[in-house]
Amino acid sequence: MPSESLTAGEIHAALDQLLDHRDSDASGTVLGAGSDDLAAGRQFLQLLFEGGWMVPAWPTQYGGRDADAGEVTRIANALADYEVADLYPYGVGLNLVGPILLDRGSVEQQDLWLRSIADGSEIWCQMFSEPDAGSDLANAGLRANRDGGDWILTGSKVWTSRGAYARWGMCLARTDASVVKHRGLTMFAIDMMSPAVEVRPLEQINGDRHFTEVFVSGARVPDSNRIGDLGDGWSLTVEMLAHERATIGGRAFGGGDDGDQGLPSWLEEWRAAGCLSGPVARQRAMRALILHRVNQLTVARNAANTSASGAPGPEGSGAKLRSVAAFKARAYLGKDMAGSAGMLSGEGHVEFLTAPSMSIRGGTDEVQRNIVAERILGLPAEPRVDKYTAYADLKKSR
Repeated sequence: MPSESLTAGEIHAALDQLLDHRDSDASGTVLGAGSDDLAAGRQFLQLLFEGGWMVPAWPTQYGGRDADAGEVTRIANALADYEVADLYPYGVGLNLVGPILLDRGSVEQQDLWLRSIADGSEIWCQMFSEPDAGSDLANAGLRANRDGGDWILTGSKVWTSRGAYARWGMCLARTDASVVKHRGLTMFAIDMMSPAVEVRPLEQINGDRHFTEVFVSGARVPDSNRIGDLGDGWSLTVEMLAHERATIGGRAFGGGDDGDQGLPSWLEEWRAAGCLSGPVARQRAMRALILHRVNQLTVARNAANTSASGAPGPEGSGAKLRSVAAFKARAYLGKDMAGSAGMLSGEGHVEFLTAPSMSIRGGTDEVQRNIVAERILGLPAEPRVDKYTAYADLKKSR
């Protein structure tokens, strides 16, 4: 562990030995769109593992460098200057599971899983949503029944991204149906290679096959793979979703600004191509630019709040809403400016087809607005007629 935090110059000097500088004109993938390149991401993580550059806040024994908040920010800023692999396949492990294990996992679980997450040798997926439990996630009904020192899991999940190639799944299960739905849930780590786990890919409109449906038929899971306390699954879910929203809301989709023009590269490309000659196109482009700028400011504020508090809060929902609005405005306008060619294959076409999913993944826009209304603005919650009813008495459970 370094005796003191590294300066920005020292961080760049170290990364210069490992990575190539990023081409400012090159565009990256958007949440893995069009790519499932596991090898490149794993090689990249292994390259950064020894120095703890990918997860600098983690303890050194797990692939971090025990960095303080300031050094973490400087490292993140520095990495933006270099060529990086598409880490979408590894995002659940790095951004969601890892922080949960550090906060709520046992020492044995941390020793078992964290290093393999940091170096990319094992991929995780998040098994939350079910056919009847999406936005109302507490309605999850995949059952976990105790059998001696093990649990027998039976049920199904859907929209499980990375399920087709994940080694482990963070799985929300119903361990007690006699209590209200939010209290009878427990979190487990399930072996996705188990013969009792069947994974079926779901093809998206943009051609990606990131999402899967998962069928669990009597999978035996040892109690040592239970994450957190029995019945504490909902609080773990809320914490994990906060990390997810902070991750999505923490990205200013659309990249940085061109050093010469001071404008986002996509806006400069539209101008250079003559797409902004008409007043209507210019007005729509300026609206997209304003949303982009507001998104950048919201991302910066959310990052500062998270750094100060040490954990993501409900502000992440507001940041996610801003990121989604900015991304969709740019994607739709880019397709329109390309004319009929915008409906054909190509980068803009993929962004256009990916854009609708941004309002769904990581929690719908409607859920995010409820969180902002209730937890930030202090507005009264919507009526919930099943809040005090035991899960077994709900019509859904029968």
